[in-house]
Amino acid sequence: MNKNYIESIQKQFAYYKSLGDKTFDQLNASEIHWQPNENSNSIAIIVKHIVGNMLSRWTNFYTEDGEKNWRHRDKEFEDTYATKDEMIKDWEKGWNSLFNIISALKPENLSQIVYIRNEGHSVIEAINRQLCHYSYHIGQLVYIAKLIKDNSWTSLSIPKNKSSIYNKSKFQKEKHRGHFTDNFENL
Repeated sequence: MNKNYIESIQKQFAYYKSLGDKTFDQLNASEIHWQPNENSNSIAIIVKHIVGNMLSRWTNFYTEDGEKNWRHRDKEFEDTYATKDEMIKDWEKGWNSLFNIISALKPENLSQIVYIRNEGHSVIEAINRQLCHYSYHIGQLVYIAKLIKDNSWTSLSIPKNKSSIYNKSKFQKEKHRGHFTDNFENL
């Protein structure tokens, strides 16, 4: 069970990272700074927040609280990226901090207690918390990009009005054990 959980979350995190990557591929440098209104965040701001969270949570994951004293969360909501390349470089840095921990996970680590803001979490709970947090924000990235690109948006999942074609291809195959992300490149 624990080995299956580890493999599953590794695939889930990779999947959500790829959604962000594919979103950025469709945007130019100015589009990452677009905000639907002044109370909303741009893609650049959301990325900055995700990266700040990742670096704080995954740095010294087992030995330090996940909310580091060097993190300045409120500043994550200020749009300071000068270029798209700068944003993507930070994005990669954040994901690398996560994957360094996730790729080294062992079943015996999963029940260990780690702390986030002085609250104890099993490693499973901490991972699930972050997986939900990142998927929430990556959904925002995708949605904002869809607003920006409108009809020129390339779908990252099953395209609208193509579900029956997709399902037909799936049901033509034999039942098998798999993870939905095994073929996520083909969506």
